[in-house]
Amino acid sequence: MTMGSTYPADSILLGKLNEHLARLYPQNDNVSLARAISDCFPRLATTGQPPAADLWTQADSILITYGDSIQSPGQPGLQTLYQFLDKHVENDISTVHVLPFCPYSSDDGFAVIDYLAVAPRLGNWRDLSQIGARWKLMADLVLNHVSSQSAWFDNYVHGLKPGSGYFCEAAVDDDLSRVVRPRTSPLLRPTATAGGLKYLWCTFSHDQIDLNFANPAVLLEFIKIIAFYLDKGVRLFRLDAIGYLWKQPGTTCIHLPQTHEMVRLLRTVVDHVAPGTVLITETNVPNHENLSYFGNCNEAHVIYNFSLAPLVVHALLTGSCQYLQRWMMSMPPAPLNCTYLNFTASHDGIGMRPAEGLLSDEEQIQMLNAMHRFGGRFSSRRTADGSEKIYEVNISLFDACRGTVAGADEYQVSRFLCSQTLMMGVEGIPAFYIHSLLATPNDELAVQRTGMPRSINRHSWDAERLWRLLSDPDSIQRQVLSELRRRLQIRCQQPAFHPSATQFTLHLDDRLFGFWRQSSDRRQSIFAIHNVSDQPQTLPLSQLNLISTDAWHDLLAGTTLPAEDGSLVVAPYQCLWISNRQQGTMAKGQTTVD
Repeated sequence: MTMGSTYPADSILLGKLNEHLARLYPQNDNVSLARAISDCFPRLATTGQPPAADLWTQADSILITYGDSIQSPGQPGLQTLYQFLDKHVENDISTVHVLPFCPYSSDDGFAVIDYLAVAPRLGNWRDLSQIGARWKLMADLVLNHVSSQSAWFDNYVHGLKPGSGYFCEAAVDDDLSRVVRPRTSPLLRPTATAGGLKYLWCTFSHDQIDLNFANPAVLLEFIKIIAFYLDKGVRLFRLDAIGYLWKQPGTTCIHLPQTHEMVRLLRTVVDHVAPGTVLITETNVPNHENLSYFGNCNEAHVIYNFSLAPLVVHALLTGSCQYLQRWMMSMPPAPLNCTYLNFTASHDGIGMRPAEGLLSDEEQIQMLNAMHRFGGRFSSRRTADGSEKIYEVNISLFDACRGTVAGADEYQVSRFLCSQTLMMGVEGIPAFYIHSLLATPNDELAVQRTGMPRSINRHSWDAERLWRLLSDPDSIQRQVLSELRRRLQIRCQQPAFHPSATQFTLHLDDRLFGFWRQSSDRRQSIFAIHNVSDQPQTLPLSQLNLISTDAWHDLLAGTTLPAEDGSLVVAPYQCLWISNRQQGTMAKGQTTVD
């Protein structure tokens, strides 16, 4: 069915849009605006939202990468990326998140110049469509701001359309004292325009000018961008920095009611015009604020599980999972038709705001000191009282696993694999940064070259060198990638790892982090156990309450467990997937499921 005024689905969509728009723009002609939004999707189906079971399964996982994370001289980055995916990932990953691929002026893509173009050095839309033809394609929707070099901003400066009225202006008497930001740079940018000197909001940098979503024309521009991306094969949208979208002096300007209403509107649109499309909110904030983006099952389909990364790293550095366990016990199951995106590394650093209220100041300082010894750097934000606080740790996750708070040791690879395996088992969809798959160390030269702490974790591999390492059985890159692929291949066959499967946290020794997953049909149980310490730990099987009528197996090792009254010795950073159903197990080194 296509969009058009003769179809019943049109009236349903228009009615819902009018409700959203009335709350966002009470003084506007919203009937016309709703029709303009609807008319952006002339070729897309309006069949209603599919059930959650059709949106994701245990076989889903995400690879996060820049279009040029691997570079080959004379070849567009997206073509080199495709070669890597084709040869070294295949079907073990279901979704590829290509970080901003548009022409940009700064922030490694997040200062977008033209949303409808692909940066020439990366390739073109055909290259992205080639990836989208084999893997689900995920893209960023950078809504909060646009580059100062964009046509919109140039038009704004000259009083022309489109662009005039597109940016957030501040008055000299505005109360901005409560504004929450992730940066320490001045909030306002003085800008000479055809209409005189204006002071513009810049939440992130003075090259990233905040857009004015109080102007309905800005919303319509992004609806057109969504329609364009859908037509190009994008099926998952990351709503970048969505929490800062709406500005209102005298408030914190984060998570405002209008921002949540905007997410609800976008959810209504994609559910109706492109069923199966997934909206993912990116909100690097304390846990309770992050959870609010599920709404009443009517906002994000998926939210980033931001607290997982700092808590996992803390557990591995200290050898104690007490804070990770406490948080996990308090985490609610995702609402119906929603789930979590679990990650421990990304193009950004390890966020410390999501650890607020979960780790004490003393625990955070201990953790930060350890990562500083392993080469980590820090990015700060300015608080409401004018002071600075660490916003994120900039470090390669592989190097964050060099050792513990006591110093570096010989367990870097096993500790790192433990971090990724833990993430694979937790309720939700696992997401792997490409530099986690490749065990990439800190890129100190990149930091020196750019002067940006975040560059430490944004290495660009030389393709020829990487291909050599991945063909060498003795290289760390080959060993880590092969083992992660083996574990992914096992995971994707386990119904108990479905994103919506039941999860309960186990009460074990603080050095053993464990949880129980059960498939929706209750036929399969998996006890996921992780030794987060550098010492062997004894696990009495009686603590797991294994059903005595079943035979139990460790899926990762491919072994059968002793009788229920026995015990296991869990090696430092060893992981166990203890299940009553033995399927999809492989010996180490294999890359296909038997």
